[in-house]
Amino acid sequence: MKSINNAVVLGASGGIGAAFVENLAARDRVEHVFALSRTAPTTTSSKTTSLITDYTAPETLAAAAAHIAQAGPLDLVIIATGILHGDEGFAPEKSLRDLDAEKLARAYLINTIGPALAAKHFLPLMRKDERSVFAALSARVGSISDNRMGGWYGYRAAKSALNQIIKTASIEHARRWPKGIVVGLHPGTVDTDLSKPFQRNVQDNKLFKPAFSAGKMLDVLSDLVPADTGKIFDWAGKEVPA
Repeated sequence: MKSINNAVVLGASGGIGAAFVENLAARDRVEHVFALSRTAPTTTSSKTTSLITDYTAPETLAAAAAHIAQAGPLDLVIIATGILHGDEGFAPEKSLRDLDAEKLARAYLINTIGPALAAKHFLPLMRKDERSVFAALSARVGSISDNRMGGWYGYRAAKSALNQIIKTASIEHARRWPKGIVVGLHPGTVDTDLSKPFQRNVQDNKLFKPAFSAGKMLDVLSDLVPADTGKIFDWAGKEVPA
């Protein structure tokens, strides 16, 4: 990975987000990491600055971007947020009869709207004169052509919508930032709270530790070129179909 003056990780208190922060802060060629999340992440690195952001309060994204802008242009932004299940019966739908308007709205807020607003505020801060990368965690289940099992309506649809946001933003971004790269990332099945209820049928060699997945995705980002912008890649660098 080339030298990075300023990196941003949004969702830094989550399993994968925290792994991204730790990995980046440990690299000699990375100068500063801004760790954004709803609760302050635990970090001991002097390279890291923690800021509070919450998708339910969009003004926090604007405030964080205004603060970070003072540090100079951004080389790397990673959106590592997402929701699949939660309390009060919030879980992936198995059938149309399970659909609920409020739960669908929540899935879209966290998986699509929040990352879209993050793109609104942080893409204009990316470095213009050199290569820069903006990446958001998507999911293979967001692929329409790869959907063979059905179910998980809200999560699938929200991640599909996120992929469209990524594609559309990449086109606009390239007009003024021709060296900029905007992509989605599929992290694989990672041993975090998000995947815990669904790990029973996952083979041991397919259930990744957060540090492993984050490291592999950073390797993928390091190899991307501007021609890759708008695409979705998995943790191994293979393109995920739309």
